[in-house]
Amino acid sequence: MSVPPVEPASWHRGLVARWWSYFRDSGPEVAYFRQFVEAGQPALDVACGTGRLLVPYVEAGLDVDGVDVSPDMVALCTEAARRVGRSPRVWCQPMHALDLPRRYRTVYVCGGLGLGSTRSQDALALRRILDHLEPGGTLVLDNEVPYADPRRWGYWAERRSPDLPEADEPPEDRRTGPDGCEYALAARMLALDPLLQQEAWEIRARQWRDGVLVAEERHPLTVNPYFAGEMVLMLEQAGFVDVRLQGGYEDREPTPSDDFVVYVATRP
Repeated sequence: MSVPPVEPASWHRGLVARWWSYFRDSGPEVAYFRQFVEAGQPALDVACGTGRLLVPYVEAGLDVDGVDVSPDMVALCTEAARRVGRSPRVWCQPMHALDLPRRYRTVYVCGGLGLGSTRSQDALALRRILDHLEPGGTLVLDNEVPYADPRRWGYWAERRSPDLPEADEPPEDRRTGPDGCEYALAARMLALDPLLQQEAWEIRARQWRDGVLVAEERHPLTVNPYFAGEMVLMLEQAGFVDVRLQGGYEDREPTPSDDFVVYVATRP
């Protein structure tokens, strides 16, 4: 049985934002998206977060602006850029309401579409991105396939739905930050509506100082999973042409074994 649609929500703030700034600073996406930025500037990082991609790009002298829905993420991104002697323009806006004073040769979205939004807002976001591209400009967007996580995918079978919400004590990822404090994140799925293709999650973030728990936060997140065919249709309906798919973060055709598909599309 499906559950009622969950009000869109995002967990990208507070301790979660700090975690991203401390521990999310690498990955194959950094080099992969950079090749598109180098081929077409100026560029816009949509859902830039704390600057995992944007900061090394501007440090290297690339012309890149950023935008994110989270004020906490934007502030941390700005601070990180200052530490490398740069001051890129970074705005705080949701992507479905994107309204910036500049147009771009390249717009990229790394891990942002479908998080904390409705499906209609995601469709609108693609149209707003199109409007911010110069004619002939390129959108590069990655998306995790719904079946990438076998545990999560198992809940799509109706017989598993009674297992939700998941246990309140999920395994946590605990690390020591540059400030000497320890931080931990643990996420669990709360609900799933397979008809609307919407997942509801909760994250628990904790901080210890000298072994003493000093802060704990819980934040919700809604996720709209998309299949490859859906994403191509959405891009075409938004007005993009020449939509190409690549597997993972490599210059090759995607396969069913890829957890991420990258969509490269052009504004006419």
